[in-house]
Amino acid sequence: MRRKIELVEVGPRDGLQNDPTLLDTAIKLEFIDRLIDAGVKRMEVASFVNPKLVPAMADSDAIMAAVPRKAGVKYIGLALNERGVRRALDAGCDEINFVMVASAGFGQQNQKATPDETAVLFERIAILAHDEGVPIAATISVAFGDPFDGEVPIARVAELAGRAASAGACEIALGDTIGVADPWDVTARLAAVKAAVGDVPLRVHFHNTRNTALANIHAALNAGVSTIDAACGGIGGCPFAPAATGNVPSEDVLYMLHRGGFETGINLGKMIETSKWLAKALGHEVPALLPKAGPFPA
Repeated sequence: MRRKIELVEVGPRDGLQNDPTLLDTAIKLEFIDRLIDAGVKRMEVASFVNPKLVPAMADSDAIMAAVPRKAGVKYIGLALNERGVRRALDAGCDEINFVMVASAGFGQQNQKATPDETAVLFERIAILAHDEGVPIAATISVAFGDPFDGEVPIARVAELAGRAASAGACEIALGDTIGVADPWDVTARLAAVKAAVGDVPLRVHFHNTRNTALANIHAALNAGVSTIDAACGGIGGCPFAPAATGNVPSEDVLYMLHRGGFETGINLGKMIETSKWLAKALGHEVPALLPKAGPFPA
């Protein structure tokens, strides 16, 4: 039996939030439709943050009000604080992705909070989602390195993950926000986090800033992780992290997985077509290589 890997498409949120082109709501909805047609079943489409700080996500409520409610498709909303969680719940998100932070430098820039403060906040507000029956996951940002503070201790990441698990996180993701991870570090951090969270599922979120994302995904797969974030076209980046370029491209990840014998349920050809459409909609090339090289065999 082929091992099933779940790809969480983050292009409509993390992909678009830092792009120089601000897409109209209708174009974003077409993007979402195309991803669904390609076979995507789980995607991050909204960010309930201050629209003055992240203008690209100002229409998140409108997006959630208009997304097609198709069987098996789940929409994730991102939140950084209690107000964001409440907005995500009111908007009808199927899941909430709450961001904790592993280091103080980035925490102050991104959400004006320390690692401990984000952990305490998650412990306090996770109950809001639990009361509504909505799954809430915790993503630990800068889990592999902070652009301001440098190296992040593995023990710190494991401690935060353990606290999130104890508070009822349905899933815990390690975010390589600035793309500094390497496969050996991925292996070590996942081992420490697994020991801290028990049976809580893990997810990984890699940026390809230093061209190591695919290698890091390979390491995560070998460590037993079966859920991977990726963005169509490889677009994205964090507005609050210097030189943090795009997410790992969905189509490049799919090619590697399919060649490796993994099952994703996503049509690579349609994802490539969506990536080409997205480049035209944005008015610039996207980093992904598959649209340029094509799949193999042709």
